[in-house]
Amino acid sequence: MLSELPLLAETIVKAVVVLAAFLVLPLAVGQTEHKVMGHMQGRLGPMEAGPHGIAQLVADGIKFAQKEDVVPAAADRWVFRLAPAVALIPYLVALAAIPWSSTWIAADLPAGLLFVLAVSSVGVIGTLMAGWGSGNKYSLLGGMRAAAQLVSYELPLALAAVSVALAAGTLSLGGIVGQWQWWWLLWQLPGAVVFLVAAVAELQRTPFDAPIADGEIVFGPYTEYTGLRFAFFLLAEYAGIVVFSLLFAVLFLGGWGGPWSDVLGPLWTLLKAGLVAVLILWLRVAWPRVREDQLQRLAWLVLLPAALGQVALTGLGVVIWG
Repeated sequence: MLSELPLLAETIVKAVVVLAAFLVLPLAVGQTEHKVMGHMQGRLGPMEAGPHGIAQLVADGIKFAQKEDVVPAAADRWVFRLAPAVALIPYLVALAAIPWSSTWIAADLPAGLLFVLAVSSVGVIGTLMAGWGSGNKYSLLGGMRAAAQLVSYELPLALAAVSVALAAGTLSLGGIVGQWQWWWLLWQLPGAVVFLVAAVAELQRTPFDAPIADGEIVFGPYTEYTGLRFAFFLLAEYAGIVVFSLLFAVLFLGGWGGPWSDVLGPLWTLLKAGLVAVLILWLRVAWPRVREDQLQRLAWLVLLPAALGQVALTGLGVVIWG
């Protein structure tokens, strides 16, 4: 029993650190979005909550906590109530398997890439549960749209990640960073573009937010949600940005690689992921929403062939230089 105490203590510490990162980083992304969009669009936005409005996200959280938790009379109550947790928790689990450095990782899995991709795809079940459980035709239609979108973009996303794993010869995220070379920036560039576009679509962010477009379908599967349950869906979106930005940094930007990586490794990972997150936020400001048919056409006729071509190119390179 005593011999298990150090392992138990280490597990508890890792769980607390992952939970703290999960609570802080999505909020930081949300606050950054407020300010980045404000400056890009030439407007101040909320400025009263803290210096320069830096506490606005906290104020929003307090506002959501004060709102009444309404469950529609026609809703499937258990499905309706569980949907926000099903949408949010998979990103917490995925975050535990993403390495920040060679030593900063909560769960170093031999097939970490496969694990993260599988777990992050579970969020679509939460969206489907929200659409079905709300008992609202707009919510159901939005849920079906979201499911079709996420299924369509899951394949090019996975193929782009597989290309990097093929180049590295391992499914371990730490192993991929260990094998990464600077010239992969060019070799894997098409896959990186496919991965980024597919990740934005997976998160239902602009320009791929047709399932929740208020001008078309009220707010899709989230129409009937209020209070903290609605806030959890927003938090899940920001948590998804954090997870996919970190995964992009590990796969395509060399993770913690950089000067003095032994000491500054986690900082390099955070910096690279932060740049990717800002790029995702910028897309919301710069690009108009695409129609549902355009969205599906992009997935099946552009991204999927490009991802398959990247896998073929990587396989050819591995045969020639491997």
